[in-house]
Amino acid sequence: MKDYHINIFFSQEDEGYIADIPDLAMCSAFGNTPAEALAEVETARELWLESARAEGKPIPEPTYRPVIYQLAS
Repeated sequence: MKDYHINIFFSQEDEGYIADIPDLAMCSAFGNTPAEALAEVETARELWLESARAEGKPIPEPTYRPVIYQLAS
């Protein structure tokens, strides 16, 4: 299985970096640096997957691809 795509972007409103995983609903994290946001969202991903397994909820396959990769195909 391939891994989930992670977006990282600067949020002017939050004055920091947001990282999110589009394939996992509501799975995002904040950091003061891109590296911090990435580390936080990796933790959030593991907790999201753990919770889904514990509750017997379906775990989506990683399918999200940014538009730039779709255009290159």
